[in-house]
Amino acid sequence: MPSMTVLMRRASAVLAVCIACAPASWAAGFTFTPYPTPHNLPLSQVTFENAQGKAMTLADFKGKVVLLNIWATWCPPCVREMPTLDKLQKQLGSKDFAVVPLSVDKGGIYTVKSFYDDNFIGNLPIYVDPTTHALDTLSILGTPTTILIDKQGKEIARTMGPENWDQAAVIAQIKHYMAAPSGTTAKPQQQAHALETRDAHLATASIEQRRPE
Repeated sequence: MPSMTVLMRRASAVLAVCIACAPASWAAGFTFTPYPTPHNLPLSQVTFENAQGKAMTLADFKGKVVLLNIWATWCPPCVREMPTLDKLQKQLGSKDFAVVPLSVDKGGIYTVKSFYDDNFIGNLPIYVDPTTHALDTLSILGTPTTILIDKQGKEIARTMGPENWDQAAVIAQIKHYMAAPSGTTAKPQQQAHALETRDAHLATASIEQRRPE
């Protein structure tokens, strides 16, 4: 009987093929749907290497908002969204934000570097996990999968499939979490908007009550 890992790998392959068949409107109006409360992540267990072969973990990025993108050069939808990730990193990359494109290519650093060179990817760093252990550690069922992580290293939301990462709505959502002070967890944008609307309604009602007859 096939092991659970083998079954997950097969599921990943099927899902990748399905995602590759997505219609041309794949990026229309996308924004993350945040969890009601952020999820804990096993940061130190997600291990990989950078372009110099140095061992790293997701814990190395704590203190930044991170857009973790699990991808591979053999995955057509991954290839399609890479230029938008490159633009996003160019626009927002800083001490408060980083795109972390984690490749699960068996060829490792050389394969990703060749892809970057061939496709004029000049702003994204190289991170590789040829062991593919990150797929199991993060419960990744298909590529591409993208996880939004806050400054505390907690998962805010995730999505599967290619997206247009440099569109205004996505950038605004990421900036919302970047603006949160270190050591605090930002409220989801949807929740924050709801609270602002509630407060505005309460203020209006209070004014109405104080008005003379």
